Amino acid sequence: MRVVVGITGGIAAYKAVSVVRAFVLAGHSVQVVATDAALRFVGKPTLEAISRNPVYTELYEGVAEVRHVAIGQSADLIVVAPATANFIAQLAGGFAADLLGNTILASRAPLVIAPAMHTEMWQNAATQANIATLTGRGVTIVGPAVGQLTGSDAGPGRMSEPEDIVAAALAVVDSPGDLAGRRILVTAGGTREPLDPVRFIGNRSSGKQGVAIALAALARGAAVTLIGANLEIDVPDTISVQNVSTTAELAAAVSATAADAAVVIMAAAVADYRPESVAPSKIKKESQGDTLNLTLVKNPDILHDVSATKRADQLVVGFAAETETDPDTLLALGRAKIARKGCDFLVINSVGWTTGFATDGNDVRILNATGDIVGEASGSKRDVANRILDVLL
Repeated sequence: MRVVVGITGGIAAYKAVSVVRAFVLAGHSVQVVATDAALRFVGKPTLEAISRNPVYTELYEGVAEVRHVAIGQSADLIVVAPATANFIAQLAGGFAADLLGNTILASRAPLVIAPAMHTEMWQNAATQANIATLTGRGVTIVGPAVGQLTGSDAGPGRMSEPEDIVAAALAVVDSPGDLAGRRILVTAGGTREPLDPVRFIGNRSSGKQGVAIALAALARGAAVTLIGANLEIDVPDTISVQNVSTTAELAAAVSATAADAAVVIMAAAVADYRPESVAPSKIKKESQGDTLNLTLVKNPDILHDVSATKRADQLVVGFAAETETDPDTLLALGRAKIARKGCDFLVINSVGWTTGFATDGNDVRILNATGDIVGEASGSKRDVANRILDVLL
């Protein structure tokens, strides 16, 4: 396999030597593309000796062979380790200011990046938005890990260990295609119930977990249909998306498509109630006084209805987002829910002001129909997605 290892300018660049060496020892042909800043941390002779190939850095070298696109076109896999905050921002913006940027833009190969930076930079809203953008495009993010950083500080931002990066990268291209021929329906996001043309009752779900499941299933060979309720994340064109807003619209879309699916995964956060009536114009506080009284009516129970009408050879997966923090009580809530809903599996996760919704990570337990724990996962939502699919298989 032809592997391009991109190296950007961070202190963790010295670890990239071990990444290159691991790919070479596994029998792969490795081409290193380093930025000028990367070579301030690790020398070109070292990288050439380990990779057994010339190291390219300059955009305007090798013009006759159109090197700035040829490397990317011939790659089977591209891994960038370390990926600095600056590089991540450039990648999210589609910039091609150097040879590495051109190589990536000119390639259709799977892209894996291993972020490395100080905690404050990793947690900065701009970096997190860029990571969300890249994840939505199907880029695999490995790490960062939590640990000692360059100075005396410690926290999230440390580059993952080389063996973990290589294993994750090889898993992307060595996916067994174990869902080939299966049609999977995934719902994602959060439904919104309008009060008037301006306001709505909703929830804080961004759709990240549902989209991660859809992308993971697609990578494993499934034919995926995604029903998105007010998604706050970009979805690659490789996935067919049907956009809905209200619970009623979601119910209708699921009813129309579920029959053809081998697996229905209900990851969307659904509003349990909706206003009995919707005001035709904006509700004015001047006309309401100090209080606004709303009458809410129960919405359709989509998960229950799909479970009740499913085929014998069909799997239905529900989600339970709970604010309960006690693990035993959380588990009891999940067992009660799967008994009520009648689905085959239930994914339980704890949510709160800063956990679960709109974050890049998740921590879940998976129950089967009898309430037994058959899987657990913690980490990125893509990792959680693959663990859920493993359990289903």
